[in-house]
Amino acid sequence: MTDIAAIVLAAGKGTRMKSGLVKVLHPIAGRPMIDWPLEAARAAGALPIVMIVGHQADEVRKRFEGQPDIRCALQAEQLGTGHAVACAAEALGGFSGTALILCGDTPLLRSATLSKLLAFHRSQAASVTVLTACMDNPHGYGRVVRDGEGRVLRIVEQKDATPEEQAVREINSGIYCMESDFLFANIGSLGNSNAQNEFYLTDLVAMAAEQGASCLAMAIDDCDEIMGVNDRAQLAEAARILRRRINRELMLSGVSLVDPDHSYIDQGVVIGPDTVIHPNCSITGRTIIGNGCLIESGVSISGCRMGDGCHIKAGSVLEDSELFNSVSVGPMAHLRPGNVLKDRVKIGNFVETKKIVMGEGSKASHLTYLGDAEIGRDVNIGCGTITCNYDGVNKHRTVIGDNVFIGSDVQLVAPVTVGQNALVAAGTTVTRDVPAEALAISRVPQVNKERWWRRKKK
Repeated sequence: MTDIAAIVLAAGKGTRMKSGLVKVLHPIAGRPMIDWPLEAARAAGALPIVMIVGHQADEVRKRFEGQPDIRCALQAEQLGTGHAVACAAEALGGFSGTALILCGDTPLLRSATLSKLLAFHRSQAASVTVLTACMDNPHGYGRVVRDGEGRVLRIVEQKDATPEEQAVREINSGIYCMESDFLFANIGSLGNSNAQNEFYLTDLVAMAAEQGASCLAMAIDDCDEIMGVNDRAQLAEAARILRRRINRELMLSGVSLVDPDHSYIDQGVVIGPDTVIHPNCSITGRTIIGNGCLIESGVSISGCRMGDGCHIKAGSVLEDSELFNSVSVGPMAHLRPGNVLKDRVKIGNFVETKKIVMGEGSKASHLTYLGDAEIGRDVNIGCGTITCNYDGVNKHRTVIGDNVFIGSDVQLVAPVTVGQNALVAAGTTVTRDVPAEALAISRVPQVNKERWWRRKKK
């Protein structure tokens, strides 16, 4: 345990989201909303982190199973922010130091801002430090009230503020540093005589001033960081800002985004330098893309690992697959999960694959389905070929050796093996293994009926 802990308020339902999912689990840039302030607290050195849960508490807890630095405290009734922080007392039993108090619906907060807030708080030996901002339109936020010398006296919520107080432009972000001895000595003394009948955490500021304890405020430069997400419009706006940050970092690292405003890339995606990404691409999950790749417009990539020099053509969808170097996919191809494509493989237009391993230099250029197959190197798969891998009950595997030529419109009825250097003639239905270097051909004999057109006309 360090001398910095964090308390993250995440118990609210978020009724304005109009959702069956608790607000803090709504995804934003590839992560649940709550992940962002938690990660900021971690990066600022907070250990442990106590998350206050309430609505859908079990679902929120499940998200953080196996993360020993996160403890959950239950707020069974949502009676205000002061009551929520009081619920953390048991989870922080024995802790002595500085408590960071954060909101679970502020995904834009940066760890650098928290570090700066902590440094300011400690350098001034404060009991309470409030993170504030000055806004042209402060409607809806609590106002920071200072004395004539600039000392913080209290924070007044919008509904409880006088007209003079409502004219104040400095607002409370809901983010604090508090010394633990002051916090837990006073949190139980909060009252709820206010317009909301709630226990306000902000009342601790007035208590500190009354007790002569040092209560300070630090103004933030970028108001976006303290933006709370209360509805889906604000969720979309926060996602836009996060994408802009992510895209800027990628471009500064050597990635070319042709139109960064229309590039949708999750946090945690890794992309190598000299890769070019065209507009309207979605790259999500734990995707890793190598150096010098070209991703054309309208591509969706999720959970893939891609080597250097790959070319993903327009409109293709790639899921949970591994591509080695110089692989070409698309246009309009679909890689379903479980594929491994070795160097210089080509998957062409309107080709669908699922759970295949395809060797170096092999290609399926168009209009093909390959599922549950092991394909060797330098194999040509002709147009219209399918592996018939499902018998209605079980999936079966097709094995194709090196240097095999599969003609157009071939059906490979699994389980079946085609030996190396074999050739399967166009239009063949393969139901038995094909030996190495053999020709497999299965066709109904062609019949030409002479003068048929004239007889039909008569």
